[in-house]
Amino acid sequence: MSTKSSTPPGRPLTRAEQEVQSGAERLTVQINDALAAVAVRSPDGEGELEAVAERLERAARDLAVALRELAEERGRQDAL
Repeated sequence: MSTKSSTPPGRPLTRAEQEVQSGAERLTVQINDALAAVAVRSPDGEGELEAVAERLERAARDLAVALRELAEERGRQDAL
């Protein structure tokens, strides 16, 4: 999955688009952290996995919120 912008050249990203891009990048990092945590067996494995799950859920919620804000922004633009 690429997080590169698909906006036309020369047009800066809107705040909502930047939030989505940033949220997607944070979620990707959390997914990679989750995969790494699964591969490592440590004495505190349960606590570590719970912490990774919490961070993953938070990143996913943040991305969902950013996507909804972008949808609203684009809906307002389409209404003009």
